[in-house]
Amino acid sequence: MSRRLARAALALYRWGGLALYPVVGPYLALRAAKGKEERSRRRERYGVASIERPHGPLVWFHAASVGETNAIVPLIKEVRRRGIAVVLTTGTVTSAKVVQDRLGNDVIHQYVPLDLKPAVSRFLEYWHPDLAIMVESEIWPMTILELGKRHIPQVLVNARISDRSFPRWKRRHAIADALFENFALVIAQSETDAERFRTLGALPVLVSGNLKVDTDAPPVDPVALKTYLDQIGTRRTWAAISTFEGEEAAAGNVHRVLKERTGLLTIIVPRHPERGDAIFDMLTARGLKVVRRTSGEPLTPDTDVFLGDTIGEMGLYLRMTEIAFVGRSLFAEGGQNPLEPAMLGCAVLSGGNVQNFREAYQQLARNGSAKMVRDVEMLAKGVHYLLMNDETRRQMIEAGQETVQEMRGALRATIKGLEPYINPLTVKARLHPRQTS
Repeated sequence: MSRRLARAALALYRWGGLALYPVVGPYLALRAAKGKEERSRRRERYGVASIERPHGPLVWFHAASVGETNAIVPLIKEVRRRGIAVVLTTGTVTSAKVVQDRLGNDVIHQYVPLDLKPAVSRFLEYWHPDLAIMVESEIWPMTILELGKRHIPQVLVNARISDRSFPRWKRRHAIADALFENFALVIAQSETDAERFRTLGALPVLVSGNLKVDTDAPPVDPVALKTYLDQIGTRRTWAAISTFEGEEAAAGNVHRVLKERTGLLTIIVPRHPERGDAIFDMLTARGLKVVRRTSGEPLTPDTDVFLGDTIGEMGLYLRMTEIAFVGRSLFAEGGQNPLEPAMLGCAVLSGGNVQNFREAYQQLARNGSAKMVRDVEMLAKGVHYLLMNDETRRQMIEAGQETVQEMRGALRATIKGLEPYINPLTVKARLHPRQTS
C-alpha cells in the first residue's frame, strides 16, 4: 500500500467515525445495561470531562484494562512525585475500580473517549495534556492523529505487538508508518517487540523490559485472608486464575478427578468477574458445592470451589495457595500475566497459548518455576504432582521469586527514557505549583 493510499484509508476511517457518531448512544446504552459502562459517566466516552482540569503541567496516561493499569501505577506515582498532574483514562469498569483502590484521588480518572474525531478533539481541547503516555498495544488511529495534529508528544510504554497483530500491520505498512511516525518514543518490553516497531516505522525505540515485573505485590485485606486460611485449615488448595470461557469447566474437572485423593479446595478467579453467575451455575450443575466471594458465606469442609468473583483481590486469592494455573492459555489465546503468582509464592502452570507473555514465560520456565500443560488431563496430573511433592513445589516457588527479582529494572529504564519529556514538566510544576481554580 502506498503512502497516498494509506492517507486515504485514514481519512476514510475519520469520516466513517463521523458517520457512526450519531448511533454511538445506543451502543453505549447496551454496554451499560450489561454492566460494561458506568451509566452516570457515559458522557466521558464522548470526551466530556466530569471534573475540572488542574492548573499547571498535565500528563495523560491511557491504560486499556486492569493489567495495563496495574503495570503503570509505579510510573504514575513517579510522575506525581514530581508535582505533575495526571489524568488517567481506562476503558473498563473493573480498571476504574483498580484506579480508585490503588491511586485514589492522587490522579484524575476519566473513561477513555471513543476513537472518533469529535470525542477525541473534545477531550484534548479540554485537558490540553503536555504529554500523552499510552500503554502496551493501545494504537487508536484517530487519537494518535489528533495528538500529532496538536504537536503533543506521545510515548508508547511497555509496548508490545502480538504474533497475530504484527503480520496484519506489515500488510498495511504504509498505514503503520503514517501512525507510528507520530510517536516521539516507543519503549518496548523486549528486543522482539522493539524490532517489530522499528520494522513498522517507529523511531526511536528503546527496550525496558516488562513494567509488570516492577509493580508491587497485589495488596490484601489481612483480616479476610486470616479468616479464609482458618476456614481452609489443613486442606490442600490450588487456584485457576484469570480464566476465560472453558477454563473454569476444566478447573472443575480437575477438582473432580483429584478431590477424593487430596481433600482438595479449588479456587477459581475468572478474568471477567461479571461471568460469575454463569460460572456458578455451570459448576453447581456438575455437582460441585461452590462458595462465591461476593456471597460472604464461609468455606466449609465440603466446599469444592471458592469462586473469586470480585475485582482487585488477586492478592487475596493467590495468598491462599501455592499452586496457580494462569488462564487464557488453554482454551483461549494470548495468556495472562504469570509474574503476580510467581511474585506471591506460587508454582506456575499454564497452557501453551501465551504469546502475549512469551518472554516472561520463557524466563520462568528456563529457571524451573513454570510448567506448560497441553490439555486438561495434563493439568490434572501437574496439579496432583505439585500437591504431593512439597520439595518440587518449594523449588519452583523459590525459582519464581528469584526470576522476578532478576527481571526487575523496567521502571528505572522507562523513567530514564521519559526524562527528556518529564524533566521540563517537572521544572514547570515547581515554578508554578498546582492550584485548584
